[in-house]
Amino acid sequence: MTRKNMKRTSSKIIIAGPCSAESKEQMITTGKNIEKIKEVSFFRAGIWKPRTRPNLFEGVGEKGLKWLQEIGNTTRLKTTTEVAKTNHVEKCLEYNIDALWIGARTTVSPFSVQEIAESLKGTGKTVLVKNPVNEDLSLWMGALERLDKAGAKNIIAIHRGFTAPPGGVYRNNPLWHIPLELKERCPN
Repeated sequence: MTRKNMKRTSSKIIIAGPCSAESKEQMITTGKNIEKIKEVSFFRAGIWKPRTRPNLFEGVGEKGLKWLQEIGNTTRLKTTTEVAKTNHVEKCLEYNIDALWIGARTTVSPFSVQEIAESLKGTGKTVLVKNPVNEDLSLWMGALERLDKAGAKNIIAIHRGFTAPPGGVYRNNPLWHIPLELKERCPN
């Protein structure tokens, strides 16, 4: 099976999969079940899990990329995972992961985003950029602009909501006016 065409055919992209890759069996079973949902086009799984405190599960690492690659090679689904460092990007390129996402914690670091952007130069990979954890449109725009300046051709802004106080209705408040302003300022 050849790798999938990354051109966007509609205004919505549905991404599904486990927050964390934990085992090959979990990944393959989940991938085959998700493939049955025709609206889903991407299979996602966290290979590296950024944690605030050490000694918590921080992902399975590179072996999870092998599982993602297998899903990409045996299903119609494109694959994606979060990257936070240049060596993550290099490993994803090695395993031909279709799209890389920059998480909310990484988006807040211009240095990290710049390094990731530089490591993606000339690859043609799709890059998904989540909004930062705090309500800062400039940080989000800055991440998108850094990727654009590095030559990324298919950049997708992901609105995940913003950090909410404990006990709220949502884990992350949507604050729709911010992505709407992003769309107005960055229509492409």
